[in-house]
Amino acid sequence: MYILGINAYHGDSSACLLKDGNILFAIEEERIRRIKHWAGFPSESIKFCLKEEGITISDINYITISRNSKANFLKKITYLFSNSLNFSLLVDRFKNLLKVNSVKQELASLFSISKDDIKAKVFNIEHHRSHISSAFFASSFSKSAILSIDGFGDFTSTMTAFGNNNKFHIIDQVNYPHSLGIFYTALTHFLGFLNYGDEYKVMGLAPYGKPKYLNQMKQIINIDNNGLFKLNKNYFKHFNNGVEMEWNNGVPSISKLYTKNWIDLFGLSRSKNEKIEQKHKDLAASAQKLTEIIIFHILDNLYQQTDCENICITGGVAQNSVVNGKVLQNTKFKKIYIPSAGHDAGTAIGAALYLYNQILNKERMPEIKSSYFGSRFSNNRVIEIINKYGLKYSSHKDDELFEIVTNKIISGGVIGWFQGRAEFGPRALGHRSILVDPRRKDAKKLLNDKIKKREHFRPFAPSILKEYVNEYFEQDDQVYFMEKVFKIRKEKRKEIPAVTHVDGTGRLQTVSKETCFKFYKLISVFNDKTGVPILLNTSFNENEPIVNSPKEAIDCFLRTNMDMLVMENIIIQR
Repeated sequence: MYILGINAYHGDSSACLLKDGNILFAIEEERIRRIKHWAGFPSESIKFCLKEEGITISDINYITISRNSKANFLKKITYLFSNSLNFSLLVDRFKNLLKVNSVKQELASLFSISKDDIKAKVFNIEHHRSHISSAFFASSFSKSAILSIDGFGDFTSTMTAFGNNNKFHIIDQVNYPHSLGIFYTALTHFLGFLNYGDEYKVMGLAPYGKPKYLNQMKQIINIDNNGLFKLNKNYFKHFNNGVEMEWNNGVPSISKLYTKNWIDLFGLSRSKNEKIEQKHKDLAASAQKLTEIIIFHILDNLYQQTDCENICITGGVAQNSVVNGKVLQNTKFKKIYIPSAGHDAGTAIGAALYLYNQILNKERMPEIKSSYFGSRFSNNRVIEIINKYGLKYSSHKDDELFEIVTNKIISGGVIGWFQGRAEFGPRALGHRSILVDPRRKDAKKLLNDKIKKREHFRPFAPSILKEYVNEYFEQDDQVYFMEKVFKIRKEKRKEIPAVTHVDGTGRLQTVSKETCFKFYKLISVFNDKTGVPILLNTSFNENEPIVNSPKEAIDCFLRTNMDMLVMENIIIQR
């Protein structure tokens, strides 16, 4: 049984292919089109999944899309008639819904066939149910409390649930226009970070400040006694004007969400190119602190409702790895699972899993501990592409490869590391990574000068052999997808300054031989030589989506000052 899952006509469009409940392939459209957070119909992702499996669209049994225009329909109508929304905005929303409801026609046009030739039955799965499924049905928990929280989708921003075996039921929800994600995005805009998806910059900036504005921010969000929250409508434009979103050639954008009342409360907003002052750092710290307070408030109530020690968290706000790393310390939950793609791309998988488990009543697959569902290239294919560039290269067996690469890292080299299937989700996890020695104090400057050219306050992450987590971090947990930030032990911070953030934390990835053998072996060889079981790991890109193919890896290598490019067992050096 084949299920094609898609996230379409929304930021981070994506597609996945399930066979008998197991994920075969999953990819974000941005990786192929090379436009960050690409929005629209994920045609290239769909073609990729079908091509990799060697099937056609006619072989698909079911198609799921992680949008359902019927969800919360009465609430939508009531909201529209009670608010004087922009007419053109309503027209755009209506056109978008028409597209969502015409998936078969879109696929027929894509493959130049008749709509009648597509035999698959189409299921529209509500946005947050898709998010929830992407976490719970992918976890090892037979029972779990579940929190899905983001900007909004299908008129809902927050949903709590309880999962039991291959079913879950909804406990409560927060509907649009109230949204913790919108609050965080509004603050992101106020701080001058205007691109779609820039919220992670606020998270990176927060440790440089103190939550001096926390009391003022509590005027913006009211925490309810029912375990949820509400926004103060005086501080947000979307209560009256809606959220103006554009998909310009696939590039999503959102208009500024805050009103002049933010300026009355905090002073002038920061312009895009204005210097970042201490005030901006303190605002970021305050927003991060308030976000944590609200999430722990929701989770405390959810624990009381479920009396379950397992928690799954998903949705765009689940990309806040700082919060994720504090959940078990600040709530009564004992175990946590967060998927590799908690953001909207992950709803492609979630919608497919919802159909397979919740609707079709099939048994669940084993826990998903790997995110390697994307593109892959053989050594021969890599060499074929290199030859088109006329570049010199060398080919090596694994043991020799690890020796050469680790020696280069130890001598101060910056390595492009391109292996196996690409990761699904926003993090590079040892298959499309740039690697550096974590012991170097100058590593951040080295990376930014040679490749990244990004803001100074943004940290770089440690990938650590799973057996050594307790030795280096104050918490010991499996962190498959670099989805949590933990405190680094004080006595270890000087040993790995390149991956220690200003507040003594690191956003780690635990690396195991079972899920990422080649990366595990590379770090092990580095550990044998240095006594440090960690490599600095950042995404293989330069202000673009993470590289997907050898061509993009070579292009990035050539236009930057990267020292070595390793693609499978092939090495290119300057």
